[in-house]
Amino acid sequence: MSDTPLLIAGLGNPGAEYARNRHNAGFMALDVIHASHDFSPWRTKFQGLISEGTLGRRRTILLKPQTYMNDSGESVGPASRFYKITPDDIVVMHDEIDLAAGKLKAKKGGGDAGHNGLRSITATLGPDYRRVRIGVGHPGAKGRVHGHVLNNFSKAEEDEWLVPMLSAIAESAGFLARNDDVGFMNKVALKLNPPTIKPKPEEPK
Repeated sequence: MSDTPLLIAGLGNPGAEYARNRHNAGFMALDVIHASHDFSPWRTKFQGLISEGTLGRRRTILLKPQTYMNDSGESVGPASRFYKITPDDIVVMHDEIDLAAGKLKAKKGGGDAGHNGLRSITATLGPDYRRVRIGVGHPGAKGRVHGHVLNNFSKAEEDEWLVPMLSAIAESAGFLARNDDVGFMNKVALKLNPPTIKPKPEEPK
């Protein structure tokens, strides 16, 4: 287990009016991780809300930037420097329109694909941090993207896949602490799509 803390930043916009927006999927994921594991109460620091605890016996810092999405790097950058955490040990959880709703992928590095929160973080840290991409689907036309991500998840979306996915992310977060992003993805997929056990055929009498 690494002696370096793990920093998990969830992206979103502060304020009750944005709380259920698709763009706040990262905040939602951190809230469920916080509630499911041994973490301290949220407190204000680094222009964000932070909480410290453990995942898989590794010291972990959760961070929800309160700068608004477009300036997320102004919170993540100072936190990473304070704790001396390199991009290998930083995970950013965010909504992803280029993934179908209910799909999840973890990856290291890459571009920002038009995501302003990632663009701000990359400007501060470079591109080589880890990402957990929470698919929220694409509205079909570029001009509709802004409204899509700033609209709330529907009740049907929450019941059908969002709540189960957030729960699976929280239950599988120990893999992130071990820097095992592939194991994390596999565990989430297994929880969301458990294998069906076929009954044994009856023996002929």
